[in-house]
Amino acid sequence: MDSSQQSAVSSQREGLHIGLMTFQSRLIVGTGKYATGQLMREAIDASGAELVTVAVRRLNLDRPGEENLLDHLDRSRLTLLPNTAGCYTAEEAIRLARLGREAGLSEWLKLEVIGDPKTLLPDTLALLEATKVLVREGFVVMPYTNDDPVMAKKLQDAGAACVMPLAAPIGSGQGILNPLMIRFIAEAVSIPVIVDAGVGTASDAAEVMELGADGVLMNTAIAEARDPVRMARAMRLAVEAGRLAFEAGRIPQKPYASASSPASGLVTQAPAR
Repeated sequence: MDSSQQSAVSSQREGLHIGLMTFQSRLIVGTGKYATGQLMREAIDASGAELVTVAVRRLNLDRPGEENLLDHLDRSRLTLLPNTAGCYTAEEAIRLARLGREAGLSEWLKLEVIGDPKTLLPDTLALLEATKVLVREGFVVMPYTNDDPVMAKKLQDAGAACVMPLAAPIGSGQGILNPLMIRFIAEAVSIPVIVDAGVGTASDAAEVMELGADGVLMNTAIAEARDPVRMARAMRLAVEAGRLAFEAGRIPQKPYASASSPASGLVTQAPAR
């Protein structure tokens, strides 16, 4: 095994550490917007993801006999990450989180508190309030937040297991609109940074990882692709490549050319007579 292969294996073994768990995949995927449950399952398999987010509101917890998306997930291989999608107040999000735990889903939680129905941007004050309450109640809280390093530090201080800043508005596919803020957040906190929302294609995922993020969460970019299964595999490879590039360290950007074969040290021939 050469050095590049050893580096790849080392990166994969290191994994993504959140709370007391370690995941070999740094890609987290959602379960919404798929045309069929079968397609969802095939895409998740192709993504290699081990952590899968599900909206508590979509599970029909009050009608346990009905089919729901959990029937299409291999819970022996996947770790469920319930989310509070659709909540607009801290109280509503806290109530939904408790409901999911009581129904036997998980103490892991992707916490969402939305502040505006048009942009779906988070209400960070309510998010911080809910984080403090749910951490005290034993939840592993993974809050979806804006791309603000100050708020990221406040969430870390509140006990969040990671921070999940947006790259662009949810489902927009615009890619990373403010890469500088993602880098600042990665520098500001010691907990994992999982970029969530806005990724549109594989190059976006690679860029996120090259900026120093520990992982990336996506749903729409895979589920609404022309071929979700192929896109899921592309995202898997992009996340792996981006992480390796970040660990390898890119060359400095320079204003002028730099020869691939420097002239210094070359043996020069004397001109023919």
